[in-house]
Amino acid sequence: MIRLFVGLDLPPDLAERLTASNGGVPGARWIEPRNLHLTLRFAGEIDETSAEDLHDALCRVEQAPFTLTLGGLGLFGSRRRAHALWRGIERSEALDLLARRVEAASIRAGLPPEPRRFVPHITLARLSAGATPERVQRWLETLPPPETLAVDRFTLFQSRLGQGGAEYDRLTTYALGTGNAVRGGLSDADAFG
Repeated sequence: MIRLFVGLDLPPDLAERLTASNGGVPGARWIEPRNLHLTLRFAGEIDETSAEDLHDALCRVEQAPFTLTLGGLGLFGSRRRAHALWRGIERSEALDLLARRVEAASIRAGLPPEPRRFVPHITLARLSAGATPERVQRWLETLPPPETLAVDRFTLFQSRLGQGGAEYDRLTTYALGTGNAVRGGLSDADAFG
């Protein structure tokens, strides 16, 4: 079994800027810059045959490249007990379309439909009880203004859970505007073999 998700990888320079203000929130476990991403579709634990079917379906996703603007920050959880801090994405028809196409490809590959509504975001930190809303609000006031992100590809990630949190391996990258999977700039017909 392999734990997979489809997402947008962030350029290293943007990931570094998003994590430059890390600290200042007691009880926050910050995501490493190399693990920052925007999830389009979580596939979960699937077998190798299903992973290959998903890869084949994702190879057929076609869409033109587009640009996103990072939005404000938010919290998942309740007002008294938040569990994640995230950076939002301004509304984008192109991103919504890509998410719908990735969802359709996932269903064609045999995955069950995703029951949750797509909420585009980049998780910056996991929060424990010490990260009160007041402390998070003080931290939010120190952040740089929104940035843009050119989207010309999406990625199939493997998630490996460990004691220090999840690590994400990039298995295959799918270029927008071409309909071809690329890995390291090369065509990748066998991402799982």
